[in-house]
Formats: sequence, structure tokens, C-alpha cells
Amino acid sequence: MMVSTRGRYALRVLIDLAEHNSGSYIPMKDVAARQEISLKYLERILPTLTKAKLIAGVHGKGGGYKLTRAPEDYTVGEILRLTEGDLAPVACLADGAEPCVKASDCRTLKMWQGFYDMTNRYFDSITVADLVNTDSADNYVI
Repeated sequence: MMVSTRGRYALRVLIDLAEHNSGSYIPMKDVAARQEISLKYLERILPTLTKAKLIAGVHGKGGGYKLTRAPEDYTVGEILRLTEGDLAPVACLADGAEPCVKASDCRTLKMWQGFYDMTNRYFDSITVADLVNTDSADNYVI
């Protein structure tokens, strides 16, 4: 599995909004500058986050974005599944996949299912608050 810039940048946006949360809306140009991400690219990610109600946005003077929940209520798994799609390592395990005709004889299905379960459990065990609260020695680089 390869996480794209879309997934990594979505995580960085949510972490930045959590770190700078004062209860008011934060201009996305400020987030883009702090994270060194193109504002145009962020403008392509924001609608996905807004539609899923992970962030709320207001246009105009005093506008910007803010989290809709506490940082500990966002999991990395939720964010990655939203921005990347299903985290399944093989097509037959993907959400909505047609049942594989070879599943009953597949010698690798159990291995792939274990990897898939492990990946989801791992990412679902990390919250945005965890990423905000990491010290520099345990810093996650995304």
C-alpha cells in the first residue's frame, strides 16, 4: 500500500488545525504556508474533508476552516480511508469487491486478510491528538 500526497496532506491539515485550534476559523493560506503545501492542492482536498464533516469552513472575511470534533475523535484510519479509499492490500478484499471464485482454494487469502486487519487496527489506533502530542523524539513524518 502506498499512501498518496492526498492522504498525507489531509493528515497534515487536520494536525495543523488541531495544533492551532483557538475555536475560530483558520485561513487555509496560513495552513498552506506552515505546512509548505500548495494552496491550490489543498483546495482540492478540502471539499472531501468538508463533505465528510471532518472540518467546517466559512468563506469571506474572517473565514477559514476548523475541526468539527476534538482531535482525539479523529483516527488516522478514518482519514486515510476517506482520502485514499479502502486500504485493502489486494482487490478481492476491497470494500464492495465481487466474491473471488478462487477464495476457497486461495493459499494467500488468510495472509492478506491478516495484513488488512492489522493495517486497519494500527491506523485506527492512532488519533490526530496522538500526532499532535508526539514529542520530537517520536515525531511522525508524513
